[in-house]
Amino acid sequence: MNIEKIVSDARIKVAFIGTSLPRECGLAVFSQDMMDQLEKFEDFAQTSMVSVEEGRSYRYGHRVIGRINQNKQRHYAEAAAELNRTDTDVVIIQHEFGIYGGENGRYVLDFASTLKIPFIVIFHTVLAAPSPEQRRIMKELAALSFKVITMARNKIDDLIDVYGISPSKIEMHHHGVPTVSTESREELKERFGYADRQILSTFGFLGPGKGIEYAIEAMKGVVESHPEALYIVWGRTHPGIKRLEGETYRETLRKRVHELELDGNVLFVDKHLSQKEVVQSLVMSDIYLTPYLGKDQAVSGTLAYGIGYGRVVISTPYRYAQEMLADGRGLLAEFRDSASLKHQILSVLDQPALKADMERRTLILGQKMRWNEIAGEYASLLRTCLLKGSAV
Repeated sequence: MNIEKIVSDARIKVAFIGTSLPRECGLAVFSQDMMDQLEKFEDFAQTSMVSVEEGRSYRYGHRVIGRINQNKQRHYAEAAAELNRTDTDVVIIQHEFGIYGGENGRYVLDFASTLKIPFIVIFHTVLAAPSPEQRRIMKELAALSFKVITMARNKIDDLIDVYGISPSKIEMHHHGVPTVSTESREELKERFGYADRQILSTFGFLGPGKGIEYAIEAMKGVVESHPEALYIVWGRTHPGIKRLEGETYRETLRKRVHELELDGNVLFVDKHLSQKEVVQSLVMSDIYLTPYLGKDQAVSGTLAYGIGYGRVVISTPYRYAQEMLADGRGLLAEFRDSASLKHQILSVLDQPALKADMERRTLILGQKMRWNEIAGEYASLLRTCLLKGSAV
């Protein structure tokens, strides 16, 4: 480890630990967005990052001041010790089991226990039925931290009852959504050649847990009534899945599209989207789909983006979707049930007034989830952490 000294500054200096762009990872995007926003506050200095790598080295920007090889345990304590020697005021640990080394990512505890700087932990995954080791890791991280953050209200009770974390340690803040200016839905459709189409979409890394096959099968019934419907699946195969299985899942989906004679109604865009392209894909959409298979999924960044831009969302009823689509903000279909998906899609396409009402309701919440709002909440928390964290 060789963490560069952070230049002394009277403003608040925040360091992150987690994954960093250009690594293709949702946590890396989240960190990048949050760092960009925090630096807009006058009392915050330039943010920094200690990046965790899975074995591949990346060419980072100026914010990355240190690197940890995910599977080298000694790097974690060394990184924390070196960070202690900088003038960093507060640290943010982005927690996801898969990005840290050791059983269930336990090496992150070496970092946290060595760190002398007050820190908060953002739990991106809160399992309803964790293994004993997973429970222990999160409970110990919470005990060492100033605060722990969840992005779903439905997970507060789990953190208390399942993980034994004190309610006083827990805060809930929505997943941030970037503000990007785009053309209108009609203008984007015209520009991309979809002026007469009803656009359904899903974006993000492609993998078997996304349930795309059920959405494709639902499209067979949808196009019987709406031949203009087009389902666009945006995104590359998840890098980890691609290393292990190649493009098996994508090719299975393509084969199913051909079997169902939906070649003109389902489109795969095999690329990692820029932030602007993600927002354009959403704004252009009439319906956003998350037909995911995991019932306990606590947070979905892609669904958060759909909410943030006021799209009609149709989803399977995983926990985050149930919470975010309540009060008329979307529709829920059964898990692994293409007929149920088809029914909900047609409910929207056949009822323009219902669609408009859901978009209005969704946007009310979505505007509160933009990063300029969420970053203000984190800035306030970090100021408090700096003032009181040394007493923890």
